[in-house]
Amino acid sequence: MSGQGIGGQGIGGQAMGSQGAKRRVAVLGGGAWGTALALAMLHAGHAVALWARDAGMVAAIRRGENPRYLPGIAFGAGIEATTDLKTALAGAERVLAVTPAQSLRAVLAEARPHMPAGAPLVLCAKGIERDTGELMSGIVEGLLPENPIAALSGPSFAIDVARGLPTAVVVAARSEALAAVLAAEFSAENLRCYSSDDLVGVEIGGALKNVFAIAAGAVMGASLGASAQAAMVTRGFVELRRIGAAFGARPETLMGLSGLGDLLLSCSSVQSRNFGYGLALGRGEELAGRPLAEGVPTAAIAARIAAEHGIDAPIISAVAAILEGSITIGEAVMALMTRPLKTETGE
Repeated sequence: MSGQGIGGQGIGGQAMGSQGAKRRVAVLGGGAWGTALALAMLHAGHAVALWARDAGMVAAIRRGENPRYLPGIAFGAGIEATTDLKTALAGAERVLAVTPAQSLRAVLAEARPHMPAGAPLVLCAKGIERDTGELMSGIVEGLLPENPIAALSGPSFAIDVARGLPTAVVVAARSEALAAVLAAEFSAENLRCYSSDDLVGVEIGGALKNVFAIAAGAVMGASLGASAQAAMVTRGFVELRRIGAAFGARPETLMGLSGLGDLLLSCSSVQSRNFGYGLALGRGEELAGRPLAEGVPTAAIAARIAAEHGIDAPIISAVAAILEGSITIGEAVMALMTRPLKTETGE
């Protein structure tokens, strides 16, 4: 590995998490996923600080609950919640960025003066920046060049992780050694972390599955049937692989937890915000005020990226067009069904 350390610690030592010394972990974001990951880090034996802007939410987390995002889930004391970024980041050896993808740049710019040198920054939001087309790792590279970058992704609902239900995810970094160390540190009894050195592949899978989850929800909401949903998810995965290949993602990564695994979960459950958004879209329900669905801003930029690279991505393009109001779901389905016939494996 290069001279860039892992939080100032050598990687030749012991694995952490349930098998070694605890770390100080800072979690940036107090939503459902941020709170769930903070609990997971606590269960893995680490000291955890959590930052959120909302003082009421911070007070609730200190009491052992987050009724806005994790209703009905009670947890013990232990998470040091605060509205002050400097306090949350003080002494942090690992930093988990769990803010929405479209606000990551602003949060990291605010955090930059307080970011501990050399502490790995683990990206836990899934998306592509709408204005720049950057993956989340690209944002970090520009703002925090001294902090190693990793990503945590995979088929995981916050409520399941918060309840301690069995969940498997991937921790990826460009350095295989860093990924392995972080995976070992973050793993706990009911959270199994695999490691990968395909950071881009893990990011692409996590970002694009949100778009296809909206499409799957829309198909179900419009009562187009389970057969149409299965076809959409399968052909969506083909598009994911095409775009992933253009970015240099490895096929085996896209076939794994952060690609196919996350796609299948997000496209089949109302617990997915993106699937739920698509479901409401297909039913013609009011969309204003619905919970954040990262696939909405990602769809437009993903469609643009596919067009700029000459990548055939008709489902992504259709979702983007539906969301901007230029076509209806019925028109999109008709356009997809009447495309020129081709072999199934034709790329």
